[in-house]
Amino acid sequence: MMAHAPDIGLADYLQISQLYADYAQAVDSGNWDLWPEFFIEDCVYKLIPRENYERGFPLATLFFESKGMLKDRVYGIRETLFHDPYYQRHVVGAPLIHKAEPDRFEVEANYAVFRTKLSQESTVFNVGRYLDVIVRTPEGLKFSQRLCVYDSEMIPNSIIYPI
Repeated sequence: MMAHAPDIGLADYLQISQLYADYAQAVDSGNWDLWPEFFIEDCVYKLIPRENYERGFPLATLFFESKGMLKDRVYGIRETLFHDPYYQRHVVGAPLIHKAEPDRFEVEANYAVFRTKLSQESTVFNVGRYLDVIVRTPEGLKFSQRLCVYDSEMIPNSIIYPI
């Protein structure tokens, strides 16, 4: 039997859905300066394998603990990391609201990320679910925590761009 979803107003649900759509568009655009702006200053962003998450192991593929660290990653993407360029495209499922408070939401959504390298076919790059804590700020809804829990233990040799 499914757990009862918390009561949430249509306006809040639409704002959360818009946040997810805007995030996907931003990280797919290649304009990396947009990415950190989806987060509050004191945030957590983790890309973690499902097995580690489910067993409570802290080891993550990527782990950032502040907006400043996200900005450092953006600098790395642009200036220091050597990689073959590629495009990515996110497909994100409808958000499931697990907990709703006036200024804080616990939300989950499935995602699939496709990667296209220049002159190659598109491939499935990363699949999993977002486990998010979203907070209301004067600038609108922002992520306080984003856990990208990916299903496969096998990942490409490098994940450069945000998931």
